[in-house]
Amino acid sequence: MNKLSSGSPANLRSAHGEYADGFEPVVETFARHLDEGTEIGGSLCIYHRGEKVVDIWGGLADIETKRPWEEDTRIVVFSVTKGIAAMALQFLADRGLLDWDAPVATYWPEFGQAGKEDMTVSTMVGHRGGLAFLDTPVSIQDCITPSDRVREAMESQRPAWIPEQNQGYHALTWGLYARELFERIADEQLNDFLRRELLDPLDSDVWIGAPAELDSKLATLYPARKRERVPNMLLKGVLKPESTEGRVFRGFLKPDSLLRKAFLNPKADPSEYNKSPIVHSTLAWGAGSGSARGIARAYLPFANGGEHDGTRYLKSETLEPLYERQGWSNQDLILNKPVGWSNGFLKEELSVFGQDTESFGHAGMGGALGWCNPVKQLAFGYAQNKMDWRIRSPRAVALTHAMYRCEPVMES
Repeated sequence: MNKLSSGSPANLRSAHGEYADGFEPVVETFARHLDEGTEIGGSLCIYHRGEKVVDIWGGLADIETKRPWEEDTRIVVFSVTKGIAAMALQFLADRGLLDWDAPVATYWPEFGQAGKEDMTVSTMVGHRGGLAFLDTPVSIQDCITPSDRVREAMESQRPAWIPEQNQGYHALTWGLYARELFERIADEQLNDFLRRELLDPLDSDVWIGAPAELDSKLATLYPARKRERVPNMLLKGVLKPESTEGRVFRGFLKPDSLLRKAFLNPKADPSEYNKSPIVHSTLAWGAGSGSARGIARAYLPFANGGEHDGTRYLKSETLEPLYERQGWSNQDLILNKPVGWSNGFLKEELSVFGQDTESFGHAGMGGALGWCNPVKQLAFGYAQNKMDWRIRSPRAVALTHAMYRCEPVMES
């Protein structure tokens, strides 16, 4: 492995870490983002065929204190959390405890009402169930400590469309439904299971509900400022009305739109997600935190047929359904872009996960990424604190594209 220094190919002061021969394009791209100021601080980690090939970081974890981004700096990664939570569901299926084609009510009887009686697990976790929002107003605190109010709201919720006949991103509700389903079957908390069965054995620092003693390692989130986000969205809405951001902007303008309902109940500013109590909670839609290395390591068994370093975590046949797009929409009702899911994992456009449709994982609001490519046996983790206002961050996409230009990846 090559050490990043002033004499490295990137030749940039603010990037640190190591990389294998042939991975200069992705290292240079990451370091350029730091030097140009499009990145405040962040980390990137890539494994190829089970071996670490890129592990780099740099910039600032906090602007005010000038605290540098270190090797073990953590950050909340928003919906990358959904991919980690989906891993727990795969374990239940692998052990014969969960049938994707069974009605959710098989495991959660109270769910089977208000038009959800026959809704399958696959439909619910695949964002095709029409449960993208709750009609009952709830707070973040209600969701942090699941109460009868939240459970009853989920159980009584009527689908916004006929299940299976459409698809809309369940931005916040997915985590509520997935966590409740998991914990009813496993009879233990989601994070406890993940730490024992996957994350601790893999030496991954990802937590869904991190303990307070890790707070000192947290970087500060910097959401896109309103004066940047609103004019840019407005410009897209006027000049490129059929772009993803243009359609999203128009959706937010409509008081009763599905998009507003999906993102604003419960409501919390993005900057609140890496503060107590949210960062310490098991909000399976977005409270996960960790480093890029921790994210990439969590995906190692998923990139390599269920096995890593001589340990089998999942049967290879458990993972095979994830390689196909089980659900797909050319214009998701909420995200307003082409996207799909398979058993809870995001199946992205090739421009985001790149080249092979078998790739799966999850993107996070602002730019974070966690995903794998089982064809090329890649596990990819990216975490940063300067949040982008677009649905998919150009910085994140540029890193993916640069990785696929690396010679070892092209030859695999």
